Amino acid sequence: MTFPLVHPMLDAALIARGYLEPTAVQSAVLQPEAEGRDLLVSARTGSGKTVAFGLAAAFTLMPKGAIPPEGGIPAAGGMPAYGAPIALCIAPTRELALQVQAELAWLYAGARIVSCVGGMDIRRESRLLSAGCHIVVGTPGRLGDHLRRGNLNLSALKVVVLDEADEMLDLGFQEELEVILDAAPSERRTLMFSATIPHDIARLARKYQRDALRIDTIDRSQPHDDIEYRAITVAGHEIEAALVNILRWYESPGALVFCATRDSTRRLHQSLVQRGFAAVMLSGELSQHERTTALDALRSGRARVGVCTDVAARGLDLPALDLVVHADLPTNPETLLHRSGRTGRAGRKGVSCLIVPYSKRRRAEQVTSAARVRASWSNAPSAEDINGRDRERLVTDPMLDPPEGAERIDAEALLAANDPIAIAAALLRLYRRQLPPPATVSAAPPPRAPEPHVSQAVRGYTARDAARTSARPDATGKSYHRDSANTSSPRADAPEGIREGTPEGGFVQFRISVGRNNRADPKWILPLLCRVGNVTKSDIGAIRIFDTDTRFEISREVSDAFAAATANLPEHEPRITQAGDGPMPARAPFRSKPSGPRTAPRVHSKRSA
Repeated sequence: MTFPLVHPMLDAALIARGYLEPTAVQSAVLQPEAEGRDLLVSARTGSGKTVAFGLAAAFTLMPKGAIPPEGGIPAAGGMPAYGAPIALCIAPTRELALQVQAELAWLYAGARIVSCVGGMDIRRESRLLSAGCHIVVGTPGRLGDHLRRGNLNLSALKVVVLDEADEMLDLGFQEELEVILDAAPSERRTLMFSATIPHDIARLARKYQRDALRIDTIDRSQPHDDIEYRAITVAGHEIEAALVNILRWYESPGALVFCATRDSTRRLHQSLVQRGFAAVMLSGELSQHERTTALDALRSGRARVGVCTDVAARGLDLPALDLVVHADLPTNPETLLHRSGRTGRAGRKGVSCLIVPYSKRRRAEQVTSAARVRASWSNAPSAEDINGRDRERLVTDPMLDPPEGAERIDAEALLAANDPIAIAAALLRLYRRQLPPPATVSAAPPPRAPEPHVSQAVRGYTARDAARTSARPDATGKSYHRDSANTSSPRADAPEGIREGTPEGGFVQFRISVGRNNRADPKWILPLLCRVGNVTKSDIGAIRIFDTDTRFEISREVSDAFAAATANLPEHEPRITQAGDGPMPARAPFRSKPSGPRTAPRVHSKRSA
């Protein structure tokens, strides 16, 4: 299907840019029933929305045979005279606004387009607005500033476009949008483009659109065909190591790594740079100059990894971006789709990897299911996998193409003077020197068979025990009994810290370097062991706390994996070592400070009535 004829100026621009067939959203807005109407369009990120609303607005902005008014200044290509803007495009971020300006500049060749975005010189923007223009592209906050100062005249406005409307509401721009739309003429056309149509967007459309045509180009029964979703399971303390190996495995020319907070973004960026990655950081705390420099580095290839937050990455369009990594799990399906939508754009293939700690697998499954995407699950690539992949890449590297001319003469001289094996080894050393070393990740724990159901009576519980333990659950949902003077309790003689319902079978004893002196408590020790050791609560046996350390048991079938996972913990984690297969030592008696003899008897006096 070829592009239908829209306007001679736009038709020539599309041919010059190599546009041969319209995308689904572009074809939809060019249908006869869409001409001259308000539009509410939902389309995926990277589906050609900018060109789509540029084409949709052409019917109103450039009527065929339009003649500039008397005394007006005609524009090239048949555009009417410029003065007060006739079109307004609103985008959530400055990067997206500048991207929209660049797209409309080639589509509407000769039109005067002014951008109004935060971080730029507002006085310069004011001068450009006062000189006259055809189209204004800006962010809600800056457009509101110009409107309040009287710099932006909306009296001649014919078309208003809201690009990524759902993101603008997510960023809290609803009030600014309503002020701008209220100031625009009521007879204008309003075009809303959004990846999703939540209730807030639908309510905004009902308020500001008239007889809008609903266009939905998203097939929600099918995942994004150009994006492959991968879920990588890791231990909670090895997220950074898994990220390193994912980046090394794919060796993408462009990758974005998403974090939940600015602090984690800063920490992860510093760690990747120290490991040898060409990485930049995109965060809200950066100045406009720093942000522009970082984006230029990603676009030019000087940097291959961008570490960013959700808000900082809104509206980014990086042509060579083939990989998106979720270092922190997205909190909802919309965030997952927005993050992943940075790749797989304009027909390119992309990969979206979720790093999933073992304890958060269920949450990741819920998010992917709600987003209607199907992710393939696997473990993180190991160092051996990375090295094998590097060998494969080296064999097919273009630098091994046969030399020619002077280069061949020098190569033959080098070969005549040296052993071929030595030359090959030097090539390997040079090749590997530029690659960041892979990280060591623990093997996934072996799957366990489900435990048979054991009644509470067999485990020694009574109704009173259940009521007492349920009143003080720990963070993992398990409850514990501490020593108590109440000898009538069936568990009053239990050693301090022993878990109820301990599984039976072979165990290996371990030691952790925190004890009663460090305020050790099973309520936080048990989640710690599950997190750093890649085990579940059912793999942990008895826990006994002593003055300077704590002894605990790990099921024998997962003890080797537990020992490997805890062998090289970060410095801020307690040290865990194996203590042998012997019986658990008896708990030392609890020692309280002696009170000593009283120096004087207490005297209880009663006041006489």
